[in-house]
Amino acid sequence: MQVAKWGNSLAVRLPRKLVDEMKLKAGDEIEVVKAEGREVAIEKIDKREQFLKAMEQFHWPVPEGYKFDRDEANER
Repeated sequence: MQVAKWGNSLAVRLPRKLVDEMKLKAGDEIEVVKAEGREVAIEKIDKREQFLKAMEQFHWPVPEGYKFDRDEANER
């Protein structure tokens, strides 16, 4: 991979194999979870999981049969 300048930051393009393995798509967020020496580990941020944990924390009830799926919600 090649490092490129993007505004005041640096960026890299992710190889297709990694994108497929992590099931990434445009708009997804990733986080660097480890940067040690010459190694970097990333993980996909799961907004769905974060929201469901927040619901538990605040004791918000989830309706029976509720599905939290962005694609399904935006289906026309």
